Amino acid sequence: MISAIANNIFQKVIEDYHVHDKIDQLIANPYGRESLEHLLYLKCWIDTAQWHMEDVIRNPNIDPREGLYWKRRIDRQNQERTDTVEFIDSYYLQKFADVVALPDAKINSESPAWAIDRLSILALKIYHMNLETLRTDVSNAHLESCQEKLQILLEQRKDLSQSIDELLADIETGKKYMKVYKQMKMYNDPNLNPVLYGAQK
Repeated sequence: MISAIANNIFQKVIEDYHVHDKIDQLIANPYGRESLEHLLYLKCWIDTAQWHMEDVIRNPNIDPREGLYWKRRIDRQNQERTDTVEFIDSYYLQKFADVVALPDAKINSESPAWAIDRLSILALKIYHMNLETLRTDVSNAHLESCQEKLQILLEQRKDLSQSIDELLADIETGKKYMKVYKQMKMYNDPNLNPVLYGAQK
C-alpha cells in the first residue's frame, strides 16, 4: 500500500532533516530520480524545511527586513511544493493511463497527490506534537493536552492513509478516474500578479 511506503519515507525525511536541523541543509535523497519514492522524499523535505521557515517568521521580535526575506523564501518554497505535488500526480496519470473507467466511475474531490500532500504535513504535525509530550519544562496540563492532540493526529493519519489506498485502488479498477487541475498559482507569476506586472510599466 502506498500510504505505508509514504509514511515510512516521511518519517525518514523528518529524522534525516533533524540530524542537522538547518533549513539550508542540502537534501541527500537516497532514491532513484525516476522513482515515486524520490518524489515522496523530496516532497516531505520541502515541507519540513518550510515548517521551520514558518516558525522563524512568527518570531514577534523579528526584524521586518528579515521577515520579508523569509516571506519570500516561503513563497518560493510553496511553489516548489506545488510543483512536486503535480509531479506526483503526473506519475499516477501515467501509471493509470491505460485504465478504462467504468460507465458509472466518479471523480474524487482531490487528486491522489494532494491527499499525499496532507499525509506529509500530518507526519510533521505528529513528529512535533510528540516532542511537546516529552518536554520537562511545562505543566502537566500542557503535556496532557498535547497527548490528546497527538492521539487525534495519529487517528487522522490512519484514516487518511486508508482513504488514499482506497482511492488509488478505485482508480486502478476504474471505479474512479483522475482529473487533475493545475493549481495555477497567481501570486508568483509576473504576468498574473497586478503588483508585479504593474511594477514593470
